[in-house]
Amino acid sequence: MRLTVPRKHSDRPPGPGARSGRPVGASGKPGRGSRLARRVPGLLHDRTFRRYWSGQTISLFGDQISSIVLPLVAVLPPLNASPAQMGFLAALVWLPSLLFGLHAGAWVDRRGRRRATMILADLGRAALLASIPISFAFGGLTLWQLYGVAFGVGVFSVLFTVSDPAVFVSIVPDDKYVDGNSLIYGSRAFSFVGGPSVGGVLVQFLTAPLAVLADAASFLGSAFFLSRIHPQEPPAAAPGKGTLTAGAKFIRHSAIVRASLVAVSVINFFNFVFFALFVLYANRYLHVEPGLLGLVLGIGAIGGVLGAAVTKRLASRLGVGRVYTISCLVFTAPLLLVPLAGGPRLVVLGMLMAAEFLAGFGVMMLDISIAAIFSAVIPDDLRSRVSGAFQAVNYGTRPLGALAGGFLGTLIGPRPTLWIAAIGGMAGFLLLLPTPLPRFRMPASSQHEGQRAASVSPGGQELADSPT
Repeated sequence: MRLTVPRKHSDRPPGPGARSGRPVGASGKPGRGSRLARRVPGLLHDRTFRRYWSGQTISLFGDQISSIVLPLVAVLPPLNASPAQMGFLAALVWLPSLLFGLHAGAWVDRRGRRRATMILADLGRAALLASIPISFAFGGLTLWQLYGVAFGVGVFSVLFTVSDPAVFVSIVPDDKYVDGNSLIYGSRAFSFVGGPSVGGVLVQFLTAPLAVLADAASFLGSAFFLSRIHPQEPPAAAPGKGTLTAGAKFIRHSAIVRASLVAVSVINFFNFVFFALFVLYANRYLHVEPGLLGLVLGIGAIGGVLGAAVTKRLASRLGVGRVYTISCLVFTAPLLLVPLAGGPRLVVLGMLMAAEFLAGFGVMMLDISIAAIFSAVIPDDLRSRVSGAFQAVNYGTRPLGALAGGFLGTLIGPRPTLWIAAIGGMAGFLLLLPTPLPRFRMPASSQHEGQRAASVSPGGQELADSPT
């Protein structure tokens, strides 16, 4: 049974202008300030959400800097990693999801205090990343240290990720899930624009290890803003038999969540086959310098900003399930342009930009739509456990994909491997077509309707309530 959790924002008294629904000036007429206020999304008027969103935005920007900086730490001198070593490095970041996701979700739900766990995870990741430039400054940086940092950051990321959904729904009203996720993933889209570009420039002028400090600082910023909010979280789960497997059982009985897990697991496997070799291929085979590669990725990620801007409108018109299904194809198909790239330098750069632009558009639609669906269909008291079980499979395919990418890149070469990865990723879209997920729409009045929709089988028969 779903628990109704009081939200912090509902406890505040209405501010000036609440009776008319908008702020007014001294004359009683709307002024420039009121017009500006109407342009600001409603959720950003809430101080708790604004601080939460600010921390997420800073952290996401740092993550995108590291998305290009960390691979370049391995690729460039003095480490000079091989394709197999690059695949192993990418795998280590996601291996903790496979190993600990299920247990982390159960532990967080039983412990409660999810916000405090997120702060601990931010501080741990900052400390680990800061060790890279420190070791480099003293001439002691090795590939084995990079492996250790990647694995440690992955462990803390599991704890952060399984804690976040319960904090999100404690802050955001039921009818604002799409809006809230649009703002979060809109920040992610903007980080795609600026992060890789800044990362490439930092590597060009400071060296890759020193550029990692930017991501370490972003985690400190996230921890600061999380420490400034105090949402009323769902209560801790009661200990008992079946607590560890409750999330997996819910996924098994939910046609919606199960269909999404199968599709994105396939997409992520092949996506990480692809991205284990992408930076190496672009740098060594297409001869794109770090600074220019960051700029190309940043310009291409403008598609992500556009995707974040239009997802809410598309979901209202087409249905959020249909938007999610279409986005699985829009995200994966453009990656075919990368192994196809060749010829004059401008043509190569243009094809890379087009691939990133279109894939960025698709992945933003995918992330926003599925996050809104999950916010509606997963019970509060199971969120961390469902998230942990989902991660164990979904994120667990990522290290397997990265290892497969490194192995295939060594065996048959990076370009044929990229072809296999780009084509294989599109299979996730095909797997969604016979499921009920494309027909899912956000409930108009309550989350309970969405929860019921998630527990309806493809034939329309309602399944048993999720086990606790």
